[in-house]
Amino acid sequence: MAIDLPRAPVGEWFDNLVTWCTDHLSWLFDGIGSAIESSVDGLTDVLNLLPPLGLTLVLAVIALVLSGWKLGVFTILGFALVDSMELWEPAMDSLALVLVSAVVSTVLAIPIGIAAARSDLVSRITRPVLDFMQTMPAFVYLIPAIFFFSIGAVPGVVATVIFAMPPGVRLTELGIRGVDPEMVEAGEAFGTPPNRILTRIQIPLAMPSIMAGVNQLIMLSLSMVVIAGMVGAGGLGGEVLEGINRVDVAKGFEGGIAVVVLAIYLDRLTGALSEGPTMLRALIERRRASDTFPVGVAAGSAAAGGGN
Repeated sequence: MAIDLPRAPVGEWFDNLVTWCTDHLSWLFDGIGSAIESSVDGLTDVLNLLPPLGLTLVLAVIALVLSGWKLGVFTILGFALVDSMELWEPAMDSLALVLVSAVVSTVLAIPIGIAAARSDLVSRITRPVLDFMQTMPAFVYLIPAIFFFSIGAVPGVVATVIFAMPPGVRLTELGIRGVDPEMVEAGEAFGTPPNRILTRIQIPLAMPSIMAGVNQLIMLSLSMVVIAGMVGAGGLGGEVLEGINRVDVAKGFEGGIAVVVLAIYLDRLTGALSEGPTMLRALIERRRASDTFPVGVAAGSAAAGGGN
């Protein structure tokens, strides 16, 4: 015998919550929207200050210093390809949107991850929230975002931040909890305050895990570019969406290739940051070798003289 359970009006409850927030917190959403829009527009203007060739060279130098010559060569070839496909402006719009989303997500995710690592209560509270944020289909975030912020880049950034935050929080917590307890106990034995232990021991040792979280956060932000194009964010997402609407394989594929170029560049760059700038490490090692060589020669000469 089937039992008919009453329907739970979960959707209606959420709709009422969104309506209440729209009616009573419009001032807050207006402020957030203005800040995000100003940031995206300002960064887009900065990226467009230089011509494509000039900015490509700047990005290539950054890649050369942080990661090495391979990423530098890829940067020149990849961004030249984007420019040759006449997708430079959409690519810069998407890059600005991704960078703003990544910065906001990082600023929110790392402190929450630190708090979760230092408090089991905070960890238990944040875990189901992160599960909800990570498993909810990204399209669903666009619905309330449009209600709160209308259409444009702002709802795209907000939806991207919500979707991209969980890996940053989880890997930050994982990295700090994974620090060797003996290192922490040694700091406590010397009377180091808890905040100093966090900033001088735990965070530096957890930095590879934290940077891995930032890397994943950026990649998820890029994956939202196309979805953000559905709410008028423009950029490469708009190009891909236009290709889908027109069933234009060439246009959609070119937009996808441009997204891939941005993804590889940002992925390799953030991966290199966790290890330290490649060129800087090489210069330091070369300097140490040059400083050590005369000492070794002098010591060998002295030993030879003493033997004579």
